[in-house]
Amino acid sequence: MPSSSSLIQGISISVSDDDETTGKVRVRVRRKRTRASASASARRRRLIFRTARLGVPLLLAALAVSLLLYESYRLTPSDSSTLPPPSFADFGLLSRAARAAGSPRKSCLKLLDPEKLQNLELPEIPETNMSIKEVVYRSSLHHIEDDIASHTESSRFNSFTGYQTLTEREESFKIKEGMTVHCGFCNESGGFRVSAVDREYMRYCKVVVATCAFGGGDDLHQPIGMTENSIRKVCYVAFWDEVTRASQEEEGNKIGGDNMIGLWRIILVSDLPFSDQRLNGKIPKLISHRLFPMARYSIWVDSKSQFRRDPLGVLEALLWRSNSSLALSEHGARSSLYDEAKAIVKKHKATPEEVKVQLDQYRLDGIPDEKRFNGKKALAEASVIVRDHAPSTNLFMCLWFNEVVRFTSRDQLSFPYVLRRLRPPGVHLFPVCARKDLVNSFGHRRKVKPLVKDAR
Repeated sequence: MPSSSSLIQGISISVSDDDETTGKVRVRVRRKRTRASASASARRRRLIFRTARLGVPLLLAALAVSLLLYESYRLTPSDSSTLPPPSFADFGLLSRAARAAGSPRKSCLKLLDPEKLQNLELPEIPETNMSIKEVVYRSSLHHIEDDIASHTESSRFNSFTGYQTLTEREESFKIKEGMTVHCGFCNESGGFRVSAVDREYMRYCKVVVATCAFGGGDDLHQPIGMTENSIRKVCYVAFWDEVTRASQEEEGNKIGGDNMIGLWRIILVSDLPFSDQRLNGKIPKLISHRLFPMARYSIWVDSKSQFRRDPLGVLEALLWRSNSSLALSEHGARSSLYDEAKAIVKKHKATPEEVKVQLDQYRLDGIPDEKRFNGKKALAEASVIVRDHAPSTNLFMCLWFNEVVRFTSRDQLSFPYVLRRLRPPGVHLFPVCARKDLVNSFGHRRKVKPLVKDAR
């Protein structure tokens, strides 16, 4: 049958005859079509958003529960352990201010108690069966075997150091009872001049705490923590040049009529042998036995640091107690000299070219890229050096100094090389925490002024 339609309130309703008979009305609503242009990427983004909205809270809740369970397990005493639970200080939760105010961190440098330090005496020189009996330093005489190539402008050897050839360098590592080596002061015109009065004072010293500041780089930090016994027996010596004296006088630190500033005896040095002030600083740092010919022990402290322990107590703790002859701190960041070389170049402390020359020679000499030597780090942090002045240690320091002159002035790079080549007994690499107990480090205050004159 034909269908009829009617319009009810704007809605089109189609009514068939069948519908009329059954009483049903079919309503057809025109729906708005969805866009077919919705991209698949948009649907994926919505799906990811919904997943993240639901999943992130669940993940955070799971991590929180896991952390709570871990902390609960860690703080619960074990049945098999007889030790007390750790304190808050062990977890390092106290701030620096709190530690400084009421609970300082526990020292890892075990010094004797004050009463024993006050009565501490230098031990008798032991009769040892050391393989090295004597070290002789080369005189100012010209060596006919000197390599002409070592006199080129690229070489930093001069009339102070002598002109060590590669052949002489190799011979210096062959241990004999009597060793003859380059070690600075090869002739009277070599430089590093001090007055006759200062020379006499240096000859008197048996135990020395030494530092230096050339080029006006750092302030003078007064030592603390020593006993009256050490004040009487120890020489505190600071080497300055005229630039440092002038800069310190501007700060109000004037040398007294007795050549003293506080506990430091100030020794003025003229005619410095190197244009590189870092190299000039290696003279009192590495070859102090050449400056203090009668001294039995010395402690080197970088100018950026304040020495804060009793010197005799430090000698007892780091040398005498362990039967050692040389003590330095382990490096805090690295273990391999090859890793140290990369850091030196990255921090622009030496040029890539001069570092490459040094590493090429070390590889040629068979030095492996290993992070351990005799069970410890081979890399040292040399801001504090504690040593005796026995022949074997003097030889070690001379060869270390020669490496610094021949290659880069970064002494941390050459220390592992000399250590592996000589393999001396009695080298004590103490932990970094002990070095922090020895000194307060203030960093370098100002830039060092370069030496005006050319190198010799």
